[in-house]
Amino acid sequence: MRKNSIKNTRINGEVQRELSNIIRNEIKDPRIHPMTTVVSVEVTPDLKYCKAYISVLGDEEAQKNTIQGLKSAVSYIRRQLAHSINLRNTPQITFVPDQSIEYGVNMTRLINDVTKDLVIEDESELE
Repeated sequence: MRKNSIKNTRINGEVQRELSNIIRNEIKDPRIHPMTTVVSVEVTPDLKYCKAYISVLGDEEAQKNTIQGLKSAVSYIRRQLAHSINLRNTPQITFVPDQSIEYGVNMTRLINDVTKDLVIEDESELE
């Protein structure tokens, strides 16, 4: 199976969906922030390894604590994943922090600030 094959893409989506459900509904670790999102998942073609990109909407401390909580619960998550997805091998999961959502929110805020300043300057020119 090639890395970008349709089967691999389907498996990535299914693993991402199940990881999101497990993290949201089944893990009770207080270190895991409630605004945790599984942004994407990359499963290797041999189904042995998986990188899960995790985004936490909060400060850097909350993100660090969430990743620690997920790493400590990785065996439970893997077992639950094996029960919910029927794969030949259940991949070993590595959690990678992802800043894309936080970066997008920050860029939107900056764009809104700039456009607000432009509108204010345009209104003052009209007077």
